[in-house]
Amino acid sequence: MPGDPPQSKLPRLEPLPGRIFQSVSGFEDHLEQELGTWDDSWGPFYRAQTPPDSVFWFQNCWFKPFRLEFNSISEAASILRGIQRNWAPTLFTQFRRSALISSKLPPLSSKRRPFPWTLPDNPMGSWTLLDANTLIGSAQCASPFPGGIIEFDEDKLGPPSRAYVKLWEALVRCGRLPQPGERCLDAGASPGGWTWALANLGVNVLAIDRAPLEDRILAMPGVGFQKHDAFTLRPEEIGPLDWLFCDVICYPQRLYEWIEKWLASGLCKNFICTIKMQGDGDFETSRRFAAIPGSAVVHLYHNKHELCWIKLASE
Repeated sequence: MPGDPPQSKLPRLEPLPGRIFQSVSGFEDHLEQELGTWDDSWGPFYRAQTPPDSVFWFQNCWFKPFRLEFNSISEAASILRGIQRNWAPTLFTQFRRSALISSKLPPLSSKRRPFPWTLPDNPMGSWTLLDANTLIGSAQCASPFPGGIIEFDEDKLGPPSRAYVKLWEALVRCGRLPQPGERCLDAGASPGGWTWALANLGVNVLAIDRAPLEDRILAMPGVGFQKHDAFTLRPEEIGPLDWLFCDVICYPQRLYEWIEKWLASGLCKNFICTIKMQGDGDFETSRRFAAIPGSAVVHLYHNKHELCWIKLASE
């Protein structure tokens, strides 16, 4: 019809088969090793048309990616708004043009989050630009945080280290908190960052480590301490738990063998454990953790050369 733009000028949204993985800065080699092969790569992004069943070393995963060829900034923003409200950019090029698109999208809060914080119900989409007129994105992503990033309003005085922020992140992602009066184990507790965070929730914490807690952490209500290697204690020696937390520096296989004993005992309902890596990383043990029914293995934003294993009791 007269006045219609040429077909080549119409915006084109093309679904991309497979998934797009956003690498963790500094650990790109881990993601590449997990993927083996991939179809496309753009900056920190890797698209695998047939990704392996177990991929953990990513900051965010885009479940239903698409490519959008657009003619103007307003057009790109309008198409994203037509899909859903929340869109977070993760950029590696075209920064000025991306900022102009973002300015036409509903704003996302850049404030640091208090803890505890309840995840919003609205999905968080992600997008980036490949060039001036090509956008890739996904409305459905693995991380509920913009671009996979969560920054907390941290306590600079109370905790003895910053290790507690990864526990906060894990609990926010769980959508469930230990409740006052529940019994928790904190293995590898020294100097007491995770114990501090748990005690502030009003739970009873048994902290176990071969090194002592800071005195002010040990003095917190509900905190008990046992000087011991937690892995040499049988579950029956500790007794029933509502939550087991572990941030022990050890080989992943040793952690797995200890967790197997707890699972067999039936004495604990909920687990959050850090899988510490050595050298090139233990990919096989990570897959074994993920294969435990009801489990998830993720790389938290606040993790370094480590993953987080989470298993919660059914509600």
